[in-house]
Amino acid sequence: MTDASHDRLLIIDFGSQVTQLIARRLRELSVYCEIHPFQAVTEDFLKRFAPKAVIFSGGPASVVHADAPRPPASVFEMGVPILGICYGQQVMMDMLGGTVEGGKISGGGGTAEFGRAYVEPAGPLPLLEGWFGDGREQVWMSHGDHVSELAPGFEVFGTSPNAPYAITADTDRNFYAVQFHPEVHHTPKGPKLYENFVRLAGFTGDWTMGAYRDEAIRKIQEQVGDKKVICGLSGGVDSSVAAVLIHEAIGDQLTCVFVDHGLLRQGEADEVVSMFRDNYNIPLIHADESELFLGELEGQDDPETKRKTIGRLFIDVFQKYANQIDGAEFLAQGTLYPDVIESVSFSGGPSVTIKSHHNVGGLPEKMGLKLVEPLRELFKDEVRALGRELGLPQSFIGRHPFPGPGLAIRCPGKITRDKLDILRAADAVYIDQIRKHGLYDEIWQAFAAILPVRTVGVMGDGRTYDYACALRAVTSVDGMTADYYPFSHEFLAETATRIINEVPGINRVTYDITSKPPGTIEWE
Repeated sequence: MTDASHDRLLIIDFGSQVTQLIARRLRELSVYCEIHPFQAVTEDFLKRFAPKAVIFSGGPASVVHADAPRPPASVFEMGVPILGICYGQQVMMDMLGGTVEGGKISGGGGTAEFGRAYVEPAGPLPLLEGWFGDGREQVWMSHGDHVSELAPGFEVFGTSPNAPYAITADTDRNFYAVQFHPEVHHTPKGPKLYENFVRLAGFTGDWTMGAYRDEAIRKIQEQVGDKKVICGLSGGVDSSVAAVLIHEAIGDQLTCVFVDHGLLRQGEADEVVSMFRDNYNIPLIHADESELFLGELEGQDDPETKRKTIGRLFIDVFQKYANQIDGAEFLAQGTLYPDVIESVSFSGGPSVTIKSHHNVGGLPEKMGLKLVEPLRELFKDEVRALGRELGLPQSFIGRHPFPGPGLAIRCPGKITRDKLDILRAADAVYIDQIRKHGLYDEIWQAFAAILPVRTVGVMGDGRTYDYACALRAVTSVDGMTADYYPFSHEFLAETATRIINEVPGINRVTYDITSKPPGTIEWE
C-alpha cells in the first residue's frame, strides 16, 4: 500500500474481467486507488488502508448462493461513500436488506442481460450530473442476476427495460449502486459518473507524477539505506524508468546490469549502453552473454522451454555479476501494477499459466537479494509519465514494449542464429517504415515474427525457397487487451516489397489481424 498521505480509494475485486478499467478511470482523474481481491479485505485491512471511498467491482458469482463472495459487513459502517457496480450492486442490496433474483445462469428464472442497453432517468442525483442531456444514456450490461427489491433507504434514479433498478442510491449514507459497467468504452459517459463519485467523496486529485516521484525517492532511500542495488536493465521503458528513478534516490549505490543475450533488436545494445553511460553516468555492466544464451537455445522449439531456459540463464548471469558487487543486497525490477494484479487468483487457487515470465518468481530467492520495485503501483502509461517527469528522452519513453525473452518468442519453431539475423533485419525495415509514415506513436507495439515455414517463391525468373514473416502491430492502453492496427493496403504492400527486396531469406510477408483476446500480442 502507498503512503497514507494520499487520499486513497479502495476497489474490492469480485473477479470482474474489467476491474482494471475502474482503476484506469480513477487514475485518469488523479485519484490514487488500489485493487484488492475480496479475500484480502478483512476488517483489519480496512482499518489499515483507511479508504476515503470504496468501489465494489463486478464479478462472475451469484449472490443467491450461500458461498458467494462478500465484503466485510463493517465496510458499510465506515461512513465513506460506496459505489457498487453490477455484482457490486447486487451484493450491496443482499447485505443491506434488499433482494436479488437469480437468473437462468445461476439456477433462477430471472432474465439475464448482456450488451448495449439504454437507461432513462428516474429522478435527479448528484452522481449523474452531466448525464441524460438527451433523455437517455447508453450503457453496457453484463449480468445474469438482477435486483428485485431495494434495500431500505435506497431509491431508484435510473431504469432500463430489463433493469428497473439500473441506478439506485441511498443518498443519506452516500451509497450508490448501478447494474451496468461505467468503466467500459461502451458506456460513453461512464468517466463522468466516476468523476462525480470522487467529487462527492471529497477527493482533491492529488495523485500526480511529481508527488509520486518525491514519495518513491523517499521510500527507496528508506528501504535501501546505505546498501547497494543492482538493476536488471533491458533498455525497455519500465527498467529504464526504474533505473533512473533509483539512481536519483541513491546515486552510485546503484549498478545496472545490461544482459545482452543475443536476442535484441538491431543496434539495441549500443543504444542502451550509450544512453545510460553517456546521458546518466550510471554505473553499468554490459554483460555480453550472447554465446551462452544462443548456445543453449540453439534448436529449441518449445515456447515454455525457451522462456524457462532464458529465465534460468538470467538468474545465473545476474548471480555472477551480483557476486562482483560488494555489498549488493537489493535487486531492482520494473514490475508494474498489472503484473501485481494478475498474480492474484480470484478463486484463491493457481491461475492458468498462459506464459512464463523470465523476471517473475524465483529470481530474488535464489540470489538472496531483497526486491526494490518502485513502479509496482503504476500502469504503463503512468510509467511513461514518470519518465517524462524524470527527464528521460522521448525516444526512450515512447518506445514500444519489448519482451524480456526478446526475439526468442518472435521466432516460433527452432531458434537458429541465421533465423535471428533474418528476423532482426526484417524487423528493422518494418519499424523504419512505420516511422517513415509517422505511425510509430499511434501504435502500442509493432514487430516482425519469422515463421517456422518456408515457402516457394520466384525472384528474377528463379525459384526461391525461403522463410515467411508475419508483421504484427496493435493498439492498446495497457496491454491487457489489444486490437490490430488498421494499416492501409498501400502501406502493407510497400512494406512487404521492401522486406522481400532488402532481407535475404524472406520471400513472403503476412499481416496478423488477431485481437487480444483471443490471441496474445506476442507470438509465443
